[in-house]
Amino acid sequence: MVPSVEEAQRYQVELENVSKRHNIYERPTDRLKELVFRNRKCFHREYWALEDFSYKFERHGTAILGPNGSGKSTLLQMIAGVLKPTTGKIIRRGRVTAILELGAGFQPEYTGRENVMLFGMILGISEEEMHERMDAIADFAEIGEFFDQPVKTYSSGMVVRLAFACATNVKPDILLIDEALAVGDKRFVHKCTQHVHELARASNTVILVTHDMQAVRNYCNSAILISDGKMVADGDVESVISEYENVVSIQQTGASKKFYMPVS
Repeated sequence: MVPSVEEAQRYQVELENVSKRHNIYERPTDRLKELVFRNRKCFHREYWALEDFSYKFERHGTAILGPNGSGKSTLLQMIAGVLKPTTGKIIRRGRVTAILELGAGFQPEYTGRENVMLFGMILGISEEEMHERMDAIADFAEIGEFFDQPVKTYSSGMVVRLAFACATNVKPDILLIDEALAVGDKRFVHKCTQHVHELARASNTVILVTHDMQAVRNYCNSAILISDGKMVADGDVESVISEYENVVSIQQTGASKKFYMPVS
């Protein structure tokens, strides 16, 4: 079904019945056995990280919440195009940039400047445009002379600063952030927060995965909650945070009972 013009303008990311399956092998040789038997025999078990997930992300900040192992990062990686869904369809409208993990995609032997150019090439941005944006990225990252030093000499905080500066200063239509907001002192974190707010106000789509509820309140207008690979709640930030805290509390209580051993 072709979306209406109004829908296409309202939603930059749409997921239709998306699922992701991982094949889990007990031993490395089991994968080889399947190749030998040409998949006529199964030596793995299936793990569905995400099941039949449908959602339309509006042009503002949306948080993806859930306990560890719920499928949040898998979902973000599929939206970014790093992973392909096993079933279903993902629609993206516009330029996607992502901060998925510390320094992902950076070449340690290259300087910060060289990595910025490489980042642009991966996104399909012209060399001319990246040169035009270079000073803005360097100024935003605030890593000084290290910008022209190899990334392998950077602290973890400097790497994330550079990644954040790259992702947010190339005019992304869709910005994906996975646990990468504590990128420096309070002043720099505030600077990042303001920048993301500006992107969201400009009708860009910002999708955030985090366990930091204050960051959710600072960045997002709405939220969704995932548990065991399925969406269990969506709506305004406070109501979804409340549901998230209930889920985490129930899981912690269950774990406590599981490992509780009475003293005889």
